[in-house]
Amino acid sequence: MSQDLAAPPEATRKLSGRRRREIVAVLLFSGGPIFESSIPLSVFGIDRQDAGVPRYRLLVCAGEEGPLRTTGGLELTAPYGLEAMSRAGTVVVPAWRSITSPPPPEALDALRRAHEEGARIVGLCTGAFVLAAAGLLDGRPATTHWMYAPTLAKRYPSVHVDPRELFVDDGDVLTSAGTAAGIDLCLHIVRTDHGTEAAGALARRLVVPPRRSGGQERYLDRSLPEEIGADPLAEVVAWALEHLHEQFDVETLAARAYMSRRTFDRRFRSLTGSAPLQWLITQRVLQAQRLLETSDYSVDEVAGRCGFRSPVALRGHFRRQLGSSPAAYRAAYRARRPAGDPVPLGAPLAEAVPQQVRRAAAASAALPLGASAPAPDPGKPEAYARRG
Repeated sequence: MSQDLAAPPEATRKLSGRRRREIVAVLLFSGGPIFESSIPLSVFGIDRQDAGVPRYRLLVCAGEEGPLRTTGGLELTAPYGLEAMSRAGTVVVPAWRSITSPPPPEALDALRRAHEEGARIVGLCTGAFVLAAAGLLDGRPATTHWMYAPTLAKRYPSVHVDPRELFVDDGDVLTSAGTAAGIDLCLHIVRTDHGTEAAGALARRLVVPPRRSGGQERYLDRSLPEEIGADPLAEVVAWALEHLHEQFDVETLAARAYMSRRTFDRRFRSLTGSAPLQWLITQRVLQAQRLLETSDYSVDEVAGRCGFRSPVALRGHFRRQLGSSPAAYRAAYRARRPAGDPVPLGAPLAEAVPQQVRRAAAASAALPLGASAPAPDPGKPEAYARRG
């Protein structure tokens, strides 16, 4: 678990005279999911001073004309408009309705103005797309839900997207992963503003851990951005997923794509938001995770069936991504299984390849070929990325 370090010097800008640090504006849009939208409302909008939690003043602002429709067809009416954001020292965008559509220009202008005047800007889950559209994430580290991270990286290449983090604090701009990670980031904000005791008291009221260890790695699956389906690299990706049990490297994948290693690295990163080597290691660990859950293979056998050169390599990568050894992971998984529920032998690896990728590979086979960051260093101070 990383420590809460001080914000970078460039992020300690003074608020303009009309803004107050204790005022939090939450910017809502139509079509946003109600769970993510409700997180900052609950954290910053309820008076819990009796529990030792300092009070914030909440301003719920509509980012566009209402009524605002949300999950289940509910309609919301925000009491404030964009003009109320001019008083806030913190502005939270809890969600955005679509990762493929642009946010309203008026809302983006209001966010830019708030940032220029010293406000802290926060994007929860898909709210990061709104911050990126406003240009507030350019050249900065950021995160979002792991499923949308590749799209964020592709659409905004100047953003340093890290899909492993639960949240990223870059001083005056903060982003979180999906849903529950929004709670982690909001607790982090309270801890930054008022200390550990206040954040702990709030966590007890919410019945959540004050800090969660690890990142999003344990929740990753094989999903890839939809855009890859029409790209020639889809065939290479599908082949890699089909042959994880074999020992091959990124040079092998580049050769199959008829590209140089440098061109392949650049093209792969633009499509997936991840370096090909890191993606390949992640897929091998995910396959090992699946075999540990669904087979009786020994750890040594699992390593071989997932393309690792040795059990030692499997153990090292597995621990870095999932925070435990393969044996401990299997024991914990089986302890949670219902009594008498048999553990099946592992299914063929080909069955694990998503149908989307297999279809994409078939479709791209007739097309002409076109033309995550490494694990954190425990000895390096994480001045901007913090895991909750």
